[in-house]
Amino acid sequence: MRTEDFVSYKNKVVDNCSKVIVGKEEVIRQIIVAYLCGGHVLLEDVPGTGKTMLFRAFSKTVGGDFKRIQFTPDLLPSDLTGINFYNQKNGEFEFRRGPLFASMILADEINRATPRTQAALLESMEERQITVDGSTYPMQRPFMVMATENPIESYGTFPLPEAQVDRFFMRLSMGYMEREQEIGVISRKSTIDIIESLEQVVTPEETLRLQEELHEVTIGEDVMGYIMDIIEKTRTEALLSNGVSTRGGIALVKAAKVTAAMEGRDYVIPEDIKKETVAVLAHRVASATSSSLNAEKYLRELVEKVIVPLED
Repeated sequence: MRTEDFVSYKNKVVDNCSKVIVGKEEVIRQIIVAYLCGGHVLLEDVPGTGKTMLFRAFSKTVGGDFKRIQFTPDLLPSDLTGINFYNQKNGEFEFRRGPLFASMILADEINRATPRTQAALLESMEERQITVDGSTYPMQRPFMVMATENPIESYGTFPLPEAQVDRFFMRLSMGYMEREQEIGVISRKSTIDIIESLEQVVTPEETLRLQEELHEVTIGEDVMGYIMDIIEKTRTEALLSNGVSTRGGIALVKAAKVTAAMEGRDYVIPEDIKKETVAVLAHRVASATSSSLNAEKYLRELVEKVIVPLED
């Protein structure tokens, strides 16, 4: 593998997306990590921080077919997957594909839809296929879902069950910009116009090639043991009501490999693990107080307690 290809990929995508979303280079980098791992992102933040614009910019930067789905209580599963309809001209049923068949899906305010509709995403996210009326249809590759939700408004929402939250590779939060950055954004031209002028800087073929090369990034026994120490610690920590699943451990290994490659290395070091632990694992654990912020806080404290392996 050529680690410089990963470095170049990261730099091109971050630089291009930063023309739209200012001061959020680390969030963009983490979305790249999830994308190269074939994972999905849950973006949780207050309204107006640029969640939708970020994914629009990202999808245009990496190419592919983009679809935005506004989740509402009356949205049906068939509105996502598609339906079989009767064609009166030829007297046969035909399948009309829904928006989930795009390669880049923005599920806006996902917690406003009913659990039945939320569940329609599960098969496509995990198995990269959709089953309708007994027929199975493969998804495009690469394929990514980015869901957004507002954490401060619970009226008329349906919280995502743990099984569905665990399907997301990362949970991220953008937060507010710094003062000078926000002044620049407020005074510049329309963000929509900037997105329209963005050019695609990487191709889906390039993304698939890098995804295939990830297995060449190595993890030593000591570092793998460090990952397991963190995971096992979440399962015995009294302040956490449940620990990280095996799926979470696999996700952390993948994220660490991408992080290492984008730093120009073909091997993982403990710093790669630390950099991705909160984003990859925090939504997979639950604190005794049922607060996502507390879960993140406890997870950070927990990681600091785990002994880091030293280089020989």
